[in-house]
Amino acid sequence: MSLDNSVNGTTSSTVLNSSFLKAIVQQIRGQDTYGVYRNWSDELILKPYVVTKQKKREISVEGEVDPITQARIMGFYRAVAACIEQETGLISQVVVDLSHEGFGWVLVFSGRLLLVARTLRDAHRFGFDSLEKVAEEGVKLIEKGVDLAKRFPEVGKL
Repeated sequence: MSLDNSVNGTTSSTVLNSSFLKAIVQQIRGQDTYGVYRNWSDELILKPYVVTKQKKREISVEGEVDPITQARIMGFYRAVAACIEQETGLISQVVVDLSHEGFGWVLVFSGRLLLVARTLRDAHRFGFDSLEKVAEEGVKLIEKGVDLAKRFPEVGKL
């Protein structure tokens, strides 16, 4: 097994500078009941989130979405929820509903307030071009969720 820590030429400074990428790593390590990721670098843990366009073309969309991809999707959106929770103080939860064909949706909510609603399509191919894109997308979702939570705090506390 190769322990190459570089992800498409990305250095560790990308991970060290992004609180969202740190949140993803924290979510993945938090779900690691057997301690598999204990000695892995943050970059190595985040490596599966980088899926180039060429690699996406190679991934078949036939059959079930594999559990590893489902866990990657859940880790991403749990990190979004954790960051929103950290900024607003409102407890946030994530619901992912995927069909066997890879279509579905993700909801991040707090109380009765829907903070993030995303449609998933071709979930088999979930990933981003680079770690920077992962961080950008996460921050964008967090900002929208925090904005909603601040505009409607009473609904988030129900």
